[in-house]
Amino acid sequence: MSVPFDTVSILEVPFIKTTNQAFVAQLEQEILAHQNRFVVTANPEILMYAREHPEYQQVLRQADYITPDGIGVIQGAQILGTPLPERITGYDTLQELLKWGAQQHQRVFLLGAKPTVLKQVVANLKSSVPDLVIVGALDGYYDDEAAVVDQIVAANPDMIFIATGFPKQEFFIAKYRHRVDGLWMGVGGSFDVLAGTVKRAPKFWQKHHIEWLYRLIQEPSRFKRMLVLPRYLRLVKKIAKQSNK
Repeated sequence: MSVPFDTVSILEVPFIKTTNQAFVAQLEQEILAHQNRFVVTANPEILMYAREHPEYQQVLRQADYITPDGIGVIQGAQILGTPLPERITGYDTLQELLKWGAQQHQRVFLLGAKPTVLKQVVANLKSSVPDLVIVGALDGYYDDEAAVVDQIVAANPDMIFIATGFPKQEFFIAKYRHRVDGLWMGVGGSFDVLAGTVKRAPKFWQKHHIEWLYRLIQEPSRFKRMLVLPRYLRLVKKIAKQSNK
């Protein structure tokens, strides 16, 4: 596939260089044409994990689009002298596609999260976007992967959103995307936000690029995971220094 966007490489991962609006418009066009697409929304944690796990790096290379989800990716691009226009988060993209999908009567399959969370997601979507056609919803606590895939295939969805967290969701998509021609997208913890069990940072925190701090205050258990950010920035600065020599 020839990618309609230029890309910017950060730690050998190619990020699309575009805006939220242009990206969503492109996806909508491709979904209507029943094209098979694999979207990854990546943050510094994913970049560092891919660097340490070549098999995951390989999976990322199979994605059609990798978006800069996380201010750290925007900062990294800036440090390398190849700036990106803006963050394109998984949650925002998911919300836009669900709204559009409702208008177009698109068929959606949801996979992931805890059973109670998923139940709430479905209830919330039925109330906020009643015209959305939810053809399947399975929680992330399954043992029989093949049975899950068979259910997705039987439902014949246009969009498949998987919220089982990285790297699991990307490995799953890479392995099974050939079974259904539609949009396959990993959305991490987005179902928790859709369900209302996790609050998204208010606009002020988003605007000032401190959404990560808001999440840390809400979930102190994330502290260890947050430590990856300074390591990542040090590495990007080191790479930028070397390429400027």
